Amino acid sequence: KNNGIDPQDLIEKYGADTARLYTMFTAPPEATLEWNDAAVEGSYRFLRRVWAFTHKHAASLLESTANQSNHRFAELFAKTPLRAHAKSLRRELHLVLKQVSYDYERMQYNTVVSGCMKLLNALEDFKLDDSSGDRLTVCEGVSILLRMLYPACPHIADQLWQELGFAKVIGNLLDAPWPVVDEKALERDTIELMLQINGKLRGAIEVAVTASKEDIEKAAVRTEAFIKQASGNAPKKVIVVPGRLVNIVV
Repeated sequence: KNNGIDPQDLIEKYGADTARLYTMFTAPPEATLEWNDAAVEGSYRFLRRVWAFTHKHAASLLESTANQSNHRFAELFAKTPLRAHAKSLRRELHLVLKQVSYDYERMQYNTVVSGCMKLLNALEDFKLDDSSGDRLTVCEGVSILLRMLYPACPHIADQLWQELGFAKVIGNLLDAPWPVVDEKALERDTIELMLQINGKLRGAIEVAVTASKEDIEKAAVRTEAFIKQASGNAPKKVIVVPGRLVNIVV
């Protein structure tokens, strides 16, 4: 009370979307916050990164949206082969979408914005090549990001949605359906197991989801960590806890 910040100054300097994003990101709706003008710059930089990334890949995104026609992404991925790194990105996209959808339902807007930032980080880190699978994965990721961002930053999200061709195949962003989590995208071909030697954590190993107990044991004893600790001795016992860890007793 009697200690408000007029948003107009921020809107004139950074735009309305930055003011909205900062307000939603800094604290949950029911909490108070200590206003920090300098911190607003962080929200502004994030939106500039969204703009820069989408314009960097605009040609590829426009091509992918044009080829999408009326098909859903899940249908397109069902007939589009993906390389391992694209599968990994797509899994990350849908994990974030699942969390953000839940956060919107419980009105936890600060973690919604965190999810948007996490998704952009994943897209920026992805090494896109010229394969149709890579391009389609990035296209889906951007379509998810813009829909997640839209309630917080309607102006930039709608502008990019129009420019990148999504409006023609999915509809105007205001009426576009919320993206659906593709459970198949969350499935993994491999899993990571913690590697213990004599009960002490020494790293991790990655094995196929379908790997048998014998396969896991063989992978564990071939690791550099075990070879170093064993000093040429054979393991006395190998204990496998499915889905969690493998412990080698030397």
